[in-house]
Amino acid sequence: MDRQKDALYYTELLRTKKVSPEELIVDAFKKIDRENPRYNAVVHTRREKALHEARTRDFGNTLFGGVPILIKDLGQDLAGEPSTSGSQLLRNYVAPRTSHFIEAIEKAGFIVIGQTSTPEFGFKNITDAVIHGPTRNPFNRDHSPGGSSGGAAAAVASDMVAIATASDGGGSIRIPASFTGLVGLKPTRGRTPVGPGAYRGWQGASISFALTKTVRDTAMMLDALQTIQAAAPFQTPLFPGSHFQEQQSGKHRKFRIAYSLESPVKSVVSADAKQAVLQTVTVLEELGYEVEEKKPDIDGILLMEAYYAMNGAETDAMLRGFAAKLGRPLTADDMELVSWSLYQYGQTISGGDYSLALGLWDQAAATMDQFHESYELLLQPTTAAGAPHIDHAFQSEELKERMRRADLLSAADRKEVVWTMFEESLGVTPFTQQANLTGQPAISLPVYRTDSGLPLGVQFTAPKGKEEWLLDIAAVLERAGMFI
Repeated sequence: MDRQKDALYYTELLRTKKVSPEELIVDAFKKIDRENPRYNAVVHTRREKALHEARTRDFGNTLFGGVPILIKDLGQDLAGEPSTSGSQLLRNYVAPRTSHFIEAIEKAGFIVIGQTSTPEFGFKNITDAVIHGPTRNPFNRDHSPGGSSGGAAAAVASDMVAIATASDGGGSIRIPASFTGLVGLKPTRGRTPVGPGAYRGWQGASISFALTKTVRDTAMMLDALQTIQAAAPFQTPLFPGSHFQEQQSGKHRKFRIAYSLESPVKSVVSADAKQAVLQTVTVLEELGYEVEEKKPDIDGILLMEAYYAMNGAETDAMLRGFAAKLGRPLTADDMELVSWSLYQYGQTISGGDYSLALGLWDQAAATMDQFHESYELLLQPTTAAGAPHIDHAFQSEELKERMRRADLLSAADRKEVVWTMFEESLGVTPFTQQANLTGQPAISLPVYRTDSGLPLGVQFTAPKGKEEWLLDIAAVLERAGMFI
């Protein structure tokens, strides 16, 4: 990966007329044709439409000036293009209109050239949808790039594009960023455009943004995309200045930083993940930051149970709608087993159960608000280990059989099946979900490589609305030469 050639590198070439939008589009498709057979990151392209836009659109007053971008094939609709969410149920579905998020992407001066892979409905931290096949990690093709924005991560890390859109409902930006050496910001709940369909996005847990190579690209994207929408149920006050200018200023705040090496769900944290944090702590202390080992007093297991309750209920609502449109009940053959199991579990969750689960999210948010009175930032591993092997089975054959028969199980057994089917994969990625449930911004930074050459990120979490703090500390570490 050539980290120097980020989106703003190409923006400057466009601004100075050293290259045209059309030339960049042609070059991007050459890269996709060359690299995608190796990584299976891009599932759809729009060559003629993109070239037409490059020739005819006016990019004069846009921030990015005609840079090509790939968008995630999950909830980021572009009118007239496929929108499969990685599911055979939507294999032939074409988006009738463009989402507000993609409208903002186009307004920022990007040209959408295609779509990237995702696991079915974004339910996994790897990217292996049956309809598209597994996506591979550019640092080692025998490993996964993570998920659910795995296609976006692989496309950027292999230099097919300089930037790609992504989304994060439990770590789906930050996990692939950790596994592929990228910068991955999950913004504050309500920061970026939503709708016109699912305005709530998993009750505010999910948000769309991007995967980038550099902190400056992340800052400029935040300037381009931050918004307040009158129709949106979750809103965050606009940052009054420019994230990009703040990041470029060289002025830095001396944060009080807490760090933790412990998994919130008591799973094993690898020596590499701990070392990634500890070497970051060392650099921060050398730079004059106050750093202390301290973790928030939150029951991570109870919080994950509340997260899965939301997953189940939202899956039930979504698939119930699909069944109504199809005019028939859905079966296990219509979807992958993880989706089927969540669907069956969701049918057992009452309104009271759901309300109690969301209440736990709010309690965690209040705890974190108090925690940040003492420490502005929390530093943890992004992931507890490096990228899993491409062929690793997170569920045993015996468990898969129980998942297949989930519709025949009791409510308690369905809940147990969902916990068990995610248990091993959660152990690899236990640090990211909390920020989705509290609504806080969090960022993964590419500061470490294992002895086998796989990237591993560290995660900083800030109070709601304080993305500028995350970009501040990210710029410090980037300039200190910590990025791999």
